[in-house]
Amino acid sequence: MRKILFGVVITLIVLLTFKYCEDKKEDKIVIEAHSALIQEQIKNVGKLVVTEGHFSEVFSYKNSKAVFGDLMSAEKKALVVVNADVTIAYDLSKIEYHIDETTKTLQIISIPKEEIKINPDFEYYDVQADFLNQFDAKDYNTIKNTVKESLMKKIEASELKSNAQNRLISELSKFFILTNSLGWTLQYNENPIEDLNQFQNLEKILAD
Repeated sequence: MRKILFGVVITLIVLLTFKYCEDKKEDKIVIEAHSALIQEQIKNVGKLVVTEGHFSEVFSYKNSKAVFGDLMSAEKKALVVVNADVTIAYDLSKIEYHIDETTKTLQIISIPKEEIKINPDFEYYDVQADFLNQFDAKDYNTIKNTVKESLMKKIEASELKSNAQNRLISELSKFFILTNSLGWTLQYNENPIEDLNQFQNLEKILAD
């Protein structure tokens, strides 16, 4: 009788051990599948997110210099009309991340900064220059640099940057939706993101 009981106990232990190993193997397969799915999502999101805008600027340029000492001055001036196409882009293929299969965590380490590109079209009107103070390359470079600085201020004051950040947040929220559906945890800078509202704080971080 004891031998029979002993045999039954041994059989149960072997079966339970086998089942445990099989369950662990299945869990590992599922985790690996989830990890691959998350990497595929990152790959799909890893694209260029572009927001476009258009700005206009009217710029009056004047320059004068003394000639023959301070006896007289030579002046030059121009009216410049600038129409500029502006793009703000995030290259999400540059996102740095880490997948921890042990803790089932997707950690976003860093998000690329926005790339602002300004493509201006210059039209010059009422160009006047004295013989002793002609327009040269330095003047045109000064105009371009001044206009660019002015346009950057307009971009900062406009809704273009916030619109670009909203599009970025929309793309990043896909990570939360996926990880949450799989029972994983999404982190940004080691801080867990537990609901979509926390992405508003992320937006503030990006704005700094």
